[in-house]
Amino acid sequence: MLKIAGKSVSKGTALGPVVVWKQQVRNVEKKTADSQAETARLKRAQEQAEVQLQMLCHRAEREMGKASASIFEAHLMILQDEEYLGTIGHIIRTEKVNAEYAVWTVGERFSRMFADMDDDYMKARSADIRDISSRLVENLMGGESRRPDLTEPSVLVAEDLSPSETMQMDRGKVLAFVTVHGSAASHTAILARMMGIPALTGVPVDLEGLHEGMTAVVDGDQGQVIFDPSEEVREWAKAKIQTEREKKRLLQKLKGKESITLDGKRISLCANIAHMSHMEAALENDAEGVGLFRSEFLYMDRQDFPTEEEQFQVYRQAAQAMDGKKVIIRTLDMGADKQADYFKLEKEENPAMGYRGIRICLKQTDIFKTQLRALLRAAVYGNLSIMYPMIISVEEVRKIQELVQEVQKELEDNQIPCRLPEQGIMIETPAAVMVSDELAELVDFFSIGTNDLTQYTLAVDRQNGKLEDFYQPHHKAILRMIQMVVENAHKRGIWVGICGELAADLELTEVFLRMGVDELSTAPSMILKVREVVRELNLSGIL
Repeated sequence: MLKIAGKSVSKGTALGPVVVWKQQVRNVEKKTADSQAETARLKRAQEQAEVQLQMLCHRAEREMGKASASIFEAHLMILQDEEYLGTIGHIIRTEKVNAEYAVWTVGERFSRMFADMDDDYMKARSADIRDISSRLVENLMGGESRRPDLTEPSVLVAEDLSPSETMQMDRGKVLAFVTVHGSAASHTAILARMMGIPALTGVPVDLEGLHEGMTAVVDGDQGQVIFDPSEEVREWAKAKIQTEREKKRLLQKLKGKESITLDGKRISLCANIAHMSHMEAALENDAEGVGLFRSEFLYMDRQDFPTEEEQFQVYRQAAQAMDGKKVIIRTLDMGADKQADYFKLEKEENPAMGYRGIRICLKQTDIFKTQLRALLRAAVYGNLSIMYPMIISVEEVRKIQELVQEVQKELEDNQIPCRLPEQGIMIETPAAVMVSDELAELVDFFSIGTNDLTQYTLAVDRQNGKLEDFYQPHHKAILRMIQMVVENAHKRGIWVGICGELAADLELTEVFLRMGVDELSTAPSMILKVREVVRELNLSGIL
């Protein structure tokens, strides 16, 4: 029995025979060639690749939904990217080399560039570049892309897997993925989660040491794979698989059901997203939209500000993945417990009440306008909304609106497609609560951030462990504030959501519905649990 630890990128348990997949490595030689002829060959290979990717896109949407299809839509955009294709064409013309070599060279260069980025999501795009470049090389060399040939349900073990290879497999015969390389943010990991199968990456296994007929247990919860498991481990795995199936069966009954009480009160149940890699979890748990998309992940763990194009690609993909469902993107909420050195934020005695959120945006408008440009451009591609954090006054909202109008005019003047989406604010300060009647005149919706609202109202630092006993989210003052916000919003015809931790507090679900809250946005894993509570409520009685 051999037990090896790795990184879990998709939960669950699997037991089955091992199939080792070794990717084909093309030997691309550098040859002197006629530039015009090679450019024409590249064009034909590109057109062929576009047809192939469109077919994969249609298959992904048909079998797994829009979120999976958006992976290959992103591949199509890279394949049509002017910088990527332009660099390949430049090498063909200036070095007078064959198209295969130019594609391979640029593919390696671009994939290394992405791999060196600090952000995990952008780093994971390195595999996408390699996948696209390999596809072009195969088309140029007249080959066909290979895929694992599975004759029975199996545990697939490989150095790495590309999104294309993953999508072309017989889904009914893949029990789990185990790869030496890869990450949680990779598109292959995302596909594994969409397929609902366990997957591990970063498993230091010697593929040559695995043999045909070997059995493996993949434990996606503990992040380990066990080759040649004992009989005891096999029986444990079988029991765990059966338990997981039963849990899924019970939850599946709530998918596609309305979030509506017995007496007809409806509420929208959405997901909080902290990273693009969480998007498929929202869809898997039947989220009715994304109530809070935290854009800070684009700014964290890197050396410089994300570009407009980087942001646009992520926001666009998020909007397309939800396929018409609302995606509310919160503008950057840096400061306090979210720091990045390149922002050069000075050390503060009380950062939670300092230079953070919208205050940074209104002081450093160049950063803010870059994000707004990306958001207005991405709004063309889906049901996207914008939400602004840490608001305390009417004046702040008016200043934001002025900047949004400036950005919209700049884009339109440059004939760049854009759309002015629905805009709302977070209610997370007592000041915002008290002037919520005036704020409601200026925006399309409110979303109550109960975490900060609680700490500011109770004067309790929620990061201070010594004050846990004093941090009381159920405090009457908090509940009365929420009621006040809902009433002020509804009087002026706008809707109200809650996106803080209280949204998932099942003890308060009925209270919020009676208050008239229109939306609850929670961690994806809580959506079906909240829906279960909602569907068992009858609000026709007296509170």
